[in-house]
Amino acid sequence: MKYEGMKAVIMGLGLHGGGLESARYLGRRGAELTITDLRDEKVLSASMEILENSGIKARYVLGRHDEEDFKNADMVIKNPAVKPDSPYLGIARRVETDISLFLAESRARLIAVTGSKGKSGAASALRWVLDEARKGGILEGSVYLGGNITVSPLSFLETLTEKDDVVLELSSWQLGDLAGRTLSRGGGEGRPLLKPRAAALTAIMPDHQDRYGSMEAYVADKRIIYAGQDSNDVTVAGNDNWGRSFLAETKGRPLVYSNTPLPPGVGGGWIENPAGPGFARLRPSSPPVQAVPDALLVPGVHQKQNLLAAALALLDLGLESAFVRESLGRYPGIEHRLEFFHEAGGVRFYNDSAATIPEAAAAAINAFDTRLILLTGGADKNLDFSPLVRAVSRADAENRLGALILLAGTGSAKLRPLLEGAGIPCCGPFDDLDKAVLAAGELAKNGDAVVLSPGCTSFGMFLNEFDRGRKWKDAVKRLM
Repeated sequence: MKYEGMKAVIMGLGLHGGGLESARYLGRRGAELTITDLRDEKVLSASMEILENSGIKARYVLGRHDEEDFKNADMVIKNPAVKPDSPYLGIARRVETDISLFLAESRARLIAVTGSKGKSGAASALRWVLDEARKGGILEGSVYLGGNITVSPLSFLETLTEKDDVVLELSSWQLGDLAGRTLSRGGGEGRPLLKPRAAALTAIMPDHQDRYGSMEAYVADKRIIYAGQDSNDVTVAGNDNWGRSFLAETKGRPLVYSNTPLPPGVGGGWIENPAGPGFARLRPSSPPVQAVPDALLVPGVHQKQNLLAAALALLDLGLESAFVRESLGRYPGIEHRLEFFHEAGGVRFYNDSAATIPEAAAAAINAFDTRLILLTGGADKNLDFSPLVRAVSRADAENRLGALILLAGTGSAKLRPLLEGAGIPCCGPFDDLDKAVLAAGELAKNGDAVVLSPGCTSFGMFLNEFDRGRKWKDAVKRLM
């Protein structure tokens, strides 16, 4: 598409790459850029410096939005965090996102992943196996990973060919921005803008209820991932109420994944038991094949379920089960998701900063059978902390809980009385990360695992969950 002379407003420059890459993409194509963000220059200085070093010229409106900018713009590029009912978007002629710009131009095969938790792990595993397939000469071209995982797909759009694969991790907000969008080339009826060859949905849990107000509204955006599919495509979802509803309505071929063996006549996959391998059959009449190994580098049955979802998509894309199984056995996991990053004095340290809801922190606790020193808490998102309290109580009853350390925030203020009511003593809350690390070091013994798994959002002490995870790793490596 041509953008020469087009007046484009970037609404939300951000820190994760979407607004930044949109500005670079459009600026290189001659668009006249206005960048507006409610945050100030101090917060956005790193992104602004990248644009300046890239030779991209823009007019900045920071700390506010001006209506005239939106009225006069030919196109507005919104950050996913901007709510669709923003009055500024209501006066814009055309609204796009970095994802919609990408999908309109991409020539690569698309694999899309969403979910409440586990989507980054599944998406990264897909990229890992597809990359190993290319290194082994099984596939041609290259594979790229982008989307909600903090890499805008616009950053690699210009390099793509029809032999490439793109794995997109898509949040509910990003999917909501694509609802009903079509693309028409050469006239005639438009095709769906989002039409992944394979769509995988990981576990659905309560999240972002402060924005959506109900699970039904939240999940409605998740459903957009497969809305444009047809019988040439595949949809992979879990064997629960939400997953079964996805598979019942998709026009793609349905594949279910389960933590118990599937009955005859059902296509999908299952984990034999928490310590066992994962099996798959693409067609109801096919014999099962082993697709996920029994031992993985990252612990936990939830990790195994996410890799099973990835394996089903990979098998449907044409890869052999033996290759998929062996490649997944080498998959090292990803940053901020139960990431093992340091060992000192026989104590292993893990970064699970991306656990921003109580259920995710509970899953982290349940993934370990060693004694735990747990760092948790942060800012509240109007969520129910009872799953986290139950997991902590269970670990305590099983003598797996060495200590619990709270980080400061509104969520911790809500969580602490629940923990104390369950008889769980807490250290903190700490508003200084170094002090929290030192406290953990004093409490940990040889053979323990020290795990940062907050179950809360990061705002207050940190810019975001990735900033929290990086600062956690830095503090541990400095002090332990």
